[in-house]
Amino acid sequence: MIQGHISIHNAKIITPKGVVEGGLWIEDGRIARIIPGEHQETTVYGDSLDANGCYVMPGMIDMHSDALEKEIQPRPNTFFPLHMSFYELEKKLAGCGVTTIYHSLSLADGVGVRDDNMVIDVIEHIIKLREERAMINHRVHLRYEVTNLPGIDTVRNLIDNRKIDLLSLMDHTPGQGQFTEKESYENYLVKTYGVRDEELRIMINKLKSDAKIINWERIRDIAQHAIGQGIVVASHDDDTEAKIDQMIDYGVTISEFPINRTAAEYSYGHNLLVCVGSPNLVRGQSHSNNMRAVDAVKEGFAHAICSDYLPSSMLPAVFMLHEVENMPLHLAVAMVTSNLAAALGISDQVGSIEAGKLANLLFVNLHNGYPLVQRTMVNGETIYYAKPFHSQSSEQVYA
Repeated sequence: MIQGHISIHNAKIITPKGVVEGGLWIEDGRIARIIPGEHQETTVYGDSLDANGCYVMPGMIDMHSDALEKEIQPRPNTFFPLHMSFYELEKKLAGCGVTTIYHSLSLADGVGVRDDNMVIDVIEHIIKLREERAMINHRVHLRYEVTNLPGIDTVRNLIDNRKIDLLSLMDHTPGQGQFTEKESYENYLVKTYGVRDEELRIMINKLKSDAKIINWERIRDIAQHAIGQGIVVASHDDDTEAKIDQMIDYGVTISEFPINRTAAEYSYGHNLLVCVGSPNLVRGQSHSNNMRAVDAVKEGFAHAICSDYLPSSMLPAVFMLHEVENMPLHLAVAMVTSNLAAALGISDQVGSIEAGKLANLLFVNLHNGYPLVQRTMVNGETIYYAKPFHSQSSEQVYA
């Protein structure tokens, strides 16, 4: 954490209640106070930063990102060193405006990066590398596939050793959830694992067999055990009210990517934080032909956004909701900051621009209406900076 004083002026500050023109005073890596425009000091002490009229918003929190998996294994059977993947992704995340990342790693008894032993190895590397050197805040989101019957002991061990920060329960068996159609599930296996023909048939048959003997009581116990250790538990791809009731009974408080309007509305009505994917928002459709995320947001059933698989889509999704759907900017920003911080139990430190919180900040400039991160700060220290430029074009990207 950087020591000393920093003053920021000439900013449009996105606070929990709206946009305030003025400046910020940062002391020893934390926000000391917001200074309204008419009271900005002409004489400053310490380092002074001119925001040049940029929006200044809290650093984004990405609760669910497969990006590290894709950095390690960009194509089936093509692997890169874990330390290289970690450091190279970290630079990209800083440029995207993500200051707290929950790396979602799938304990699915699969192949490649989703093999159980490799998942454990990746978690160990994340813990080691973030202690040695880290630009941003790294956390572990363990995605447990309920058909991975032996994997439940691994989950318990990771919980007991305090190596995960978020647990989600997934059921990707065909015929329900995300994959109601056989073809969509086969396409998923081919895309994710690179399997085909006989190998594909064997994997599908094994999953169908495992689905018949899922031990739901043990899964409930592991969810309760995680909660008892202070770990938040989420559900994944909910599609029916009955499934949501089951997850609520297990102690789930977050619903990731509900499949349809019914699931989104029911989850929200039962006080779950409903999280949708920013790629779905930006593209205007689901890659699996499920619910359009923008519809859930417009109807008031979704109040959080994560990157799913593309962190660079988060900030554009926020400004799209503001520019196209007329959502007040501070409410759109809350979907990637304070709403998530509250649900994840970290709102005492991050998620909003308020006195006492860590100075994790983004300076955002609009280029032809498109949001670009000009500066990223973590604990009051600049970790990413892009030279500002001015466009002569009047074309608006969201027009």
